[in-house]
Amino acid sequence: MSIEISATHALAAKALDYRALRQDMISSNIANADTPFYRPRDLRFEDTLAVEKAKILNQASPKLQIAQTNSAHLPLHDEQSSLKVKTFFRDGHMARNDGNSVDLDVETTEMSKNSIMFNALVNAIRKDSGIYKSVIDASSKVS
Repeated sequence: MSIEISATHALAAKALDYRALRQDMISSNIANADTPFYRPRDLRFEDTLAVEKAKILNQASPKLQIAQTNSAHLPLHDEQSSLKVKTFFRDGHMARNDGNSVDLDVETTEMSKNSIMFNALVNAIRKDSGIYKSVIDASSKVS
């Protein structure tokens, strides 16, 4: 159970979840570096996070809303209810003789970048929580 301190706190927590998921995906790529015909996978969660941000911060959707002009038309698919992080194959590297295209240099670089972003989010959440804690502490001393 997570405590929602602010809207930005909820958004940062969601981003933290996505970063942890990406770390697992990169670890899986490294673990399969010797698996024949393995293609490295990655996650593209920026679009999903932008939709989450709009939902959490009550911002207007960046997409054009389509009107259903006739009740006989098929209902529109609610994209927001089935949001999933997009997985894609990170190709562009030469496959080895066994068909595997995992490049350990790329994977370790991506893992380092993701770890830095993960730690930055943790620090942002701590700072956000610390601001509210200091306000509560200061207000208890005034009474």
